[in-house]
Amino acid sequence: MTGLLLLVLTLALVAPVSASADTATPAPAVADVPLENVTATTTQVAFGLRRPTAIAAPDDGTDRLFITEKPGTVRVYHPDTGLAAAPLLDISDAVDISGNERGLLGIALDPDFADSQELYLAYTALPDGAVTVARYSLADDSLDVILSQPHAEFDNHNGGQIAFAPDGYLYLGIGDGGSAGDPFDTGQRLDTLLGKILRIDVSRSCGDLAYCIPQDNPFVGTAGARGEIWAYGLRNPWRFSFDPADGSLWIGDVGQGRWEEFDHLAADEGGANLGWSCYEGPEVFDEAQCDPAADYTEPVSYYSLYTGGCAVIGGRVYRGEQYADLVGGTYIATDYCSSTVWAIRPDGRGGYETAEIGETPTQVTAFGATADGEFYVVNDLPGGLHRVSFEETEPVCRVSHTATTWGTGLTVDLTVTNTGTVPVNGWELDFTLPRGQTIISDWNTTLVQGANVVTASSAPHNATIAPGASVTLGYLAEHTGDTAPPGRFSLNGTPCAAS
Repeated sequence: MTGLLLLVLTLALVAPVSASADTATPAPAVADVPLENVTATTTQVAFGLRRPTAIAAPDDGTDRLFITEKPGTVRVYHPDTGLAAAPLLDISDAVDISGNERGLLGIALDPDFADSQELYLAYTALPDGAVTVARYSLADDSLDVILSQPHAEFDNHNGGQIAFAPDGYLYLGIGDGGSAGDPFDTGQRLDTLLGKILRIDVSRSCGDLAYCIPQDNPFVGTAGARGEIWAYGLRNPWRFSFDPADGSLWIGDVGQGRWEEFDHLAADEGGANLGWSCYEGPEVFDEAQCDPAADYTEPVSYYSLYTGGCAVIGGRVYRGEQYADLVGGTYIATDYCSSTVWAIRPDGRGGYETAEIGETPTQVTAFGATADGEFYVVNDLPGGLHRVSFEETEPVCRVSHTATTWGTGLTVDLTVTNTGTVPVNGWELDFTLPRGQTIISDWNTTLVQGANVVTASSAPHNATIAPGASVTLGYLAEHTGDTAPPGRFSLNGTPCAAS
């Protein structure tokens, strides 16, 4: 921004008039139903989408959903009439779909969409796959490029999520440039937009830019840094979202090969370093990228690929009314391969509780919400739209534990109770260990540990658990300081309550 006229600098201090952080929806009460008593289900409501990637809902009283398709079209769904045959818009002539992760990737509606009829699209552009944000006017079908980031070397890790925050600014996620292992070391660099979440003002233009850089962005005035950067240290923030109640930012960052992670930043936490490629999830990935003086922001939850996952699909915080008593204030997400529904909720003590509460259809690519906050998802192949529902269910199993710790060791006994109404004949108990715990031996079971995920299998003498009956198993483990108990139990794939 060096050299801009004083008038432009003064204007850049002014937030967009279309929205303000003060207009964020007041936070409703957080649901107090235990997460293990909640089950998420889906109902397919539309077929025939071509590789859908994102959902947006205009708050204009029409009850419509806009759905982006990777080849470059936006389709319209209405709950009464279904999926319209004709697209709302088609920019396929501008979209590069030469790689699996390229295409039309994101959509955000202007905060004043009902009047302006303008929306913003994120896509990889012809001819070279540059990650691009453009403004589209439904009034005259014009497409005006706002920002373009070269991304020619590799076709993966484009990011592509765009969203307006309660502060009125547009946020954009861009991946680290592709390939594997952050070959350009972009995650920790501030001189590039790759591996970042950006924050820009698209309501105005400044100098040669088709947008303005908010002057309270964290790196404005930092020598060698791009002023657009809001957060850095990201590998591929495919999907992020804002909690409308407090403006906080939730990010699902796709991992390299061991960990998928969820990050949560307060509305005023600009400048956060989320670790990549020094860290992948909770572990050091590339020590050469680590700075002893850096202040890394740890993920609030993570899971290993031993769960069957392959790519986290960041979701949203539920702020609707229909299921507020079950999941109000709860962040809901999934994984492209495992289809596990992850629920994350602040525990009231400065931490978070995480549970697996169901499954989505295969290959979900994005969550969306109606204007009144009810959830939908789209899945890549075969290309459908699904309504998300939640219900309270009684866990069919309960796990209690006792532990003895000393020095660098601990022993744990687990008691598994069948709280259901039918016998369990043969079982696998899956659970997670705190990082740094390694199982040495076991009893009354056969344990297999992969990263922090453990699978305990039944022995011949305890394979059957009658209703109301229990079995006990245990293990000896080493630890590196964290002696916390295991968590996130499931029996034969069904979540268990823990006590």
